[in-house]
Amino acid sequence: MIIKRILWGMMATFASLIAFVGIPYFIATKPIGILRYKSAELLANTAYNLGFKAHIVFGGIALLMGWVQFSKRLRAWNLLWHRTIGTIYVVAVLVSGSAGLGIAPFATGGFWNALGFMTLDCIWLGTTAMAYFYARRHYITAHQAMMTYSYAACFGAVTLRLWMPILMMVFRDFAIAYSIVAWLSWIPNVIVAYFLVRRLEFKGK
Repeated sequence: MIIKRILWGMMATFASLIAFVGIPYFIATKPIGILRYKSAELLANTAYNLGFKAHIVFGGIALLMGWVQFSKRLRAWNLLWHRTIGTIYVVAVLVSGSAGLGIAPFATGGFWNALGFMTLDCIWLGTTAMAYFYARRHYITAHQAMMTYSYAACFGAVTLRLWMPILMMVFRDFAIAYSIVAWLSWIPNVIVAYFLVRRLEFKGK
């Protein structure tokens, strides 16, 4: 129980910190972060810029809203709050995930990197839609399972930033590190989610 609380606290802390990581992109006077690796032509593209900003803003909202939903106390205390926060999360995922699909083809590193991020966005959007579908029909166990997968995908924003410094130390090459993290940032998350869902299904029997 103590370990579970510690892990939940770590998830909440990392999610809350990374949720605001996009703020510098709105106040910087020159390209920063991943934008430093984009062409001047792409950075001048209004549609790309809107998609990029929508992705990071609404992705941050999803990160902030998502971890709260795993609190049994909140659900027991006020189911209306749980549903309201859940609705905000779904809308945030819809906007961020759709924007992510729009900008993923322009991912730094080319086709395989783009494919990694597009796959992540599809999983995120798909599992969130299924979670909403099951919630509306009161299939609680199925809803919880899909939400677990959904937030595992969402949490890729955190694990990407945890993996990158490690990969950079190992390979000392941004291109190689970014090619790996395009997949490593979310595949282990989904695997962990799978085992959590299996445990949830076992308890439900």
